[in-house]
Amino acid sequence: MPFGYASPEQIMRDRAEYARKGIARGRSVVVMQYADGILFVAPNPSKALHKISEIYDRIGFAAVGRYNEFESLRLAGIRYADINGYTFNRSDVTGRGLANLYAQQLGMIFTESIKSLEVEIVVAEVGDSPAEDQIYRLTFDGSVFDEQGMAVIGGQAEAVGGRLKERYRDNLPLPEALDAALAALTEPGGERPPAAQLEVAVLDRGREHRKFQRLTGPRLERLLEAAPPGGTPEGAAPAEEPEGEAPTGPPTGPDGDIDTGSAE
Repeated sequence: MPFGYASPEQIMRDRAEYARKGIARGRSVVVMQYADGILFVAPNPSKALHKISEIYDRIGFAAVGRYNEFESLRLAGIRYADINGYTFNRSDVTGRGLANLYAQQLGMIFTESIKSLEVEIVVAEVGDSPAEDQIYRLTFDGSVFDEQGMAVIGGQAEAVGGRLKERYRDNLPLPEALDAALAALTEPGGERPPAAQLEVAVLDRGREHRKFQRLTGPRLERLLEAAPPGGTPEGAAPAEEPEGEAPTGPPTGPDGDIDTGSAE
C-alpha cells in the first residue's frame, strides 16, 4: 500500500511535536550556578535510574525524557571523554566538546531517523572561577544553547524558569541556591518533595580532581533545613522593623555551609 506524500517541512514539524510532547510529560530539572560551583536538582523518587550523572572530572550531565535514550547518550559521552583523556590529556576533555558531540548525534537522529529522540539534556563544566563555568542546554533536534547562570529542561520548563529567575542571583550559598531551585520546581501552592524524592548533585570547584558529588541522606536534609523556604525573591523589599523598637534576636547573614517509567 503506497504511502501518502508529506513535505519535508511537515515531517520535521511532526517529529518536533512528537518529541516535545514526550519531554513535557516528565518533571523539570534545574541546573544553576551557586557560590562554589554548579548545582543540579531533579525530583526523582528512583534511587537506581538517575537523571543526573558525572561524565568526567569537571563535567556533569542532566537529562529528561526517555531513560533508555538519554542513558545511551550519557554512555557515549563517557566513552568519548575516557578515550580523549587517555589519548591526549585530561584537560582536553571539555564541556563544549561534549556538547558538540551530542549536538551532532541528536541532529543526525532527528533528520535521518523515523522517530526523533525524546530527550533534552544539559552538559555543565565547572571552572576555576564562576566566570569559567559553562552550562550547555541541548534539545532533541541538536540545537545548542549556551546558558548563563542557569538552565531548566523538561516538564513545564518555561514556568519553572520564570520562577527561578525571580529568586536567582550570583554567588548564592548552596543552601539558598537549593531553596531557590526547589521553589522554582514547586507549583504555586504545592508541597515541596521530601529529601527522599529528590536527586541533587553539585560540581564543587573546591574539591580535588573529581568535582562531582551527590548530596544525599543527612547532608541533604541539613541543607534543606539551612535555608527556610519562601525566601524573599530578588528585588522584593525586605520586611521593616517596627518604628522605635530594636530588633530582637541575633543579626542575620548569609548561611554558609540535594517517575519513572522513563525516569523523569
